[in-house]
Amino acid sequence: MPNAVPPAPADLHLDVVTDAHRPAQLPLLSRIAELLSASPAVTHLLVRGSLASGTADRLSDVDFVVGVHDRDVPAFISTLDDLMTVAGGALLPGWRDTIVADLGGVGFVFLVQYEGKLQQVDLYLAPASRVSILRQTVGWKVLLDRPPADITIPQVDQARAHIADLTARPRSCTELLIEHLVLAVLLHKRIRRGQRFIAYGEWHMLHTATKDLVKAALAPQSRFWGWYQLREELAPTPIGRACLADLDVAITSPAVPDAAAVDAALDRVLTLTERACPEALDGLADAITAYRTYLELV
Repeated sequence: MPNAVPPAPADLHLDVVTDAHRPAQLPLLSRIAELLSASPAVTHLLVRGSLASGTADRLSDVDFVVGVHDRDVPAFISTLDDLMTVAGGALLPGWRDTIVADLGGVGFVFLVQYEGKLQQVDLYLAPASRVSILRQTVGWKVLLDRPPADITIPQVDQARAHIADLTARPRSCTELLIEHLVLAVLLHKRIRRGQRFIAYGEWHMLHTATKDLVKAALAPQSRFWGWYQLREELAPTPIGRACLADLDVAITSPAVPDAAAVDAALDRVLTLTERACPEALDGLADAITAYRTYLELV
């Protein structure tokens, strides 16, 4: 990807959002749109979700589809965390989104501090060659449309292979801890909105992330899928037995959490991380502190 960053184009079509409504997240949407559009790799910006449909509330996330020239997909993904944390105000590297539907790209969720609040920014990165198909399958508002004319078949194949490799790669303890932080924020939103069914699903995801973190730390060479053989693999060591006890508390909690249960779960995970893989906490102190004050920030 070229190092030179051109100025943001003057024709960002933010009026497609502002004409319908003026949500509180609009300044953040504009800031992230200008940041992304300044990259020569970005070919399209689409806003989707509640900001595109006019149904946003104060807890709504900022949700983009980002078209990236196929040749630039690997380089853009490799620099996205730096872009969002240094220039975009994100607290921590992005969580690779496992909730979003597979639309031929890869999604990331960032937690961004903006004007005294903690906001969720979802970026779904798609190769430019896929954007025309995406437009037929998701609700969107176009902010930027500069489709390239020079995408080659090898570039398309390279982009697809890179995304497939990324989504298949096992996640590290640090990535799994970030997943806990993001899911905790999502769960607080679900609870505040009364979205019990979604909260149920994301609560199970959080427990599964805890299991995955334990396995990544203590049984990285495990040959067993999912929850199979956990006790057999972990019980031989004192740390493993303590982690099993934490998991037992998690899976015997109520099926739909309240806010206190989410906070308690995160406390358990942080204690578990300090015990099993303390290096995963490196560099995340500010993010964890920000989460602790999340309810006050929103």
